[in-house]
Amino acid sequence: MTRLTGATLLFVFHTLLFVTHPAQAAPRHQSVEANGDQSQSVEWTSREVQHVYGLPDVRPNERGSLAIYSSGLSFAGKSGSGMIPRQSVIAVSAGNQRVELWGVKGRLLRMAIPNGGGLAAAAFMHHRVGMLTVEFSDSRGGYHGAVFFLPADEAESALHSFSQMPVVPREPLVNSCQDSFVNPRSILVAAPSWDQAQVPAAYRALVYEHLLDRLGQVKGAGHVYREGAKTQQGCAQYTMQFSISGFKQGSQVKRAMMGPVGFFASTTQMTFDTSITDASGKAILQEQVKATVRGESESTNVAANVADKIAKQYSIALKKSRAINMASATGIPRQ
Repeated sequence: MTRLTGATLLFVFHTLLFVTHPAQAAPRHQSVEANGDQSQSVEWTSREVQHVYGLPDVRPNERGSLAIYSSGLSFAGKSGSGMIPRQSVIAVSAGNQRVELWGVKGRLLRMAIPNGGGLAAAAFMHHRVGMLTVEFSDSRGGYHGAVFFLPADEAESALHSFSQMPVVPREPLVNSCQDSFVNPRSILVAAPSWDQAQVPAAYRALVYEHLLDRLGQVKGAGHVYREGAKTQQGCAQYTMQFSISGFKQGSQVKRAMMGPVGFFASTTQMTFDTSITDASGKAILQEQVKATVRGESESTNVAANVADKIAKQYSIALKKSRAINMASATGIPRQ
């Protein structure tokens, strides 16, 4: 591999230092046309937003614009858009994490810099990205969590704008099932509890949304109910509850700077205590699930890792439960 000269290395750092910053959030209180037929005030808006996950009818990682109105919050991307009414919002949280500025190209450039120069370059090639988490209920009362990446400090600005709006009374999420009919192989997933660990809202929301998605893909599984959802499809046969008992947020920057050693250092880790009970209250699964993100992956990817592991455990528990039920129905003793 060709060695880079001191002059070339200086040019690389010079380029990194003068990377153009994303467009700033637009001024507040602009008048725009909302829903095509009604003008209302925009409290806050940004055109440099990435929808990470969780907003119905919008693809994961879709880029577009986010706006906060007096009536709620809306996101518009190339493939779709979504609106969250103000009265449906449960909570809004701001947080941050570092991401790679130039993605794969940045990693290849760091590897080309000799004499450990790539370690120093890693600090320049990451930038601070704000995370905005919106927890809300849908038209049926089901709990949702949507996460967005924004330019530095804009998440805090969005949170401030939202906090200035009048409080809208809303009914709390309540799971109640008065129907005697039990929907076979269906499962109700309660929102995660985090009393035992300090966990950023983005991680909680992403774990829940990924988990709902993964459970719906389990072979032989039935309908997946969200917490608080009102339905006429019968009661859930199973209920899943999970609490976050351990959380350690690593640093993607440190992992990148440390080279091969970074694969094992500064990892993001989550530990979950998971339980599944049937309609009678009998436990069919009690498991502790751990997940870790290593290397230069985004720290929030740990949510998908957790969801995959819990869904796999649910699939195993579902098969065991069916086998026991079949044995009981036929009178065949369990082995």
